[in-house]
Amino acid sequence: MFGVDAFHLARIQFAFTVSFHIIFPAITIGLASFLAVLEGLWLKTHNRDYRDLYHFWSKIFAVNFGMGVVSGLVMAYQFGTNWSGFSQFAGSITGPLLTYEVLTAFFLEAGFLGVMLFGWNRVGPGLHFFATCMVALGTLISTFWILASNSWMQTPQGFAIENGIVVPVDWFKIVFNPSFPYRLLHMSTAAFLASAFFVGASAAWHLLRKNDTPAIRKMLSMALWMALIVAPIQAMLGDAHGLNTLKHQPAKIAAMEGHWENPPGEATPLILFGLPDMEQEKTRYALEIPYLGSLILTHSLDKQVPALKSFPKEDRPNSTIIFWSFRIMAGLGMLMVLLGVVSLWLRIRGRLYSSRPFLWFALLMGPSGLIAILAGWFTTEIGRQPWVVYGLMRTRDAVSAHGDLHMSLSLLAFILVYSSVFGVGYIYLFNLIKKGPQQGEGDGTDHGGPGTTHTPARPLSAAKEKLTNEEGR
Repeated sequence: MFGVDAFHLARIQFAFTVSFHIIFPAITIGLASFLAVLEGLWLKTHNRDYRDLYHFWSKIFAVNFGMGVVSGLVMAYQFGTNWSGFSQFAGSITGPLLTYEVLTAFFLEAGFLGVMLFGWNRVGPGLHFFATCMVALGTLISTFWILASNSWMQTPQGFAIENGIVVPVDWFKIVFNPSFPYRLLHMSTAAFLASAFFVGASAAWHLLRKNDTPAIRKMLSMALWMALIVAPIQAMLGDAHGLNTLKHQPAKIAAMEGHWENPPGEATPLILFGLPDMEQEKTRYALEIPYLGSLILTHSLDKQVPALKSFPKEDRPNSTIIFWSFRIMAGLGMLMVLLGVVSLWLRIRGRLYSSRPFLWFALLMGPSGLIAILAGWFTTEIGRQPWVVYGLMRTRDAVSAHGDLHMSLSLLAFILVYSSVFGVGYIYLFNLIKKGPQQGEGDGTDHGGPGTTHTPARPLSAAKEKLTNEEGR
């Protein structure tokens, strides 16, 4: 079925599920810290706009968190069902790392999430703020362990191989492997940016609809300050990450650049656009800037970047895909920097909240952070191929022995179920965003009980409003 063998169907299935899943943790990481900031500002200033924003975004956080947990469980099961070879080979390292994530991060989040979502009028303000901070800390700890596991697969160290199985030798080296610090900072910052643009786009949408309130203005202002400050930092982190990748995974860099060969004595150009052809071993229709590839990747005008032809064909990543996924990520990053700079100019001129072209720009940039994260993960994971553990285990050796029909049916089931279940979740999230922050939220003294609105009786009870369309139906 689909004209693809079981091996590639397994890869497509995992790519499909991880692409759905990663959106939720990215927003969760950013929103959790945003909520902590909002509650801290509310406690310090007693400005009700911060309180209203907290209650508004806590509902969206709750729905997003729930969908992230469900989609994450499916991915964990796939390691055993579809990638049993990998689990057998490297499970002694990746298993404990994922267990540490559950023990330190998920339990922390789960322990304080109920207080955060339902305890506003039941516990003291200090304890509630502490609970919000612990949930935010839990999301960051979760990022730490997930990135430690994935980074070890990219740059493995601290292990020995006994009887064909990886055995941990030095856990400090395993966790703090060469690519881990760069990837942790790059991904965490990406999550903050994605959430900022998500929040900013929501505010822009309301302002374009003439819903101009102090809370909406604060929402836009905070998001744009984040874009202005963090987007350039992310660009510098990306440069450092690229240099680290050049050192440890040069084939990935060559594929990202669509760079096939190095003429003697010539600096490497930067190929802006083109069509890498894996069969003909060249990038067709290449638009090049001389010397710039060497300048960006080696910080010199004479050093050469490794070329794809210097690697065996069986060890080359698919340049056709990651050449463009990398450029999508980098291009969106440049637009993020531009949005931040333009916002500062408009802020100075007093037109930040009234310039409709800029508000449309901010609205259209809403999904840019999430798209950039997906493009970055495609670049990272496809660029690691043909290895599942770089230099140690090939992806083809990691897959379970399933038939083509079995994998085709399971992939089709995933597409149908995910599209329906999470599609409804997305619609619900967008309806919540369209409703906007309401004045006076959190003023009530409802202490719960059967049938009351504060009773956590269903998974989405944190977002308790009945949503209506614009006509009130």
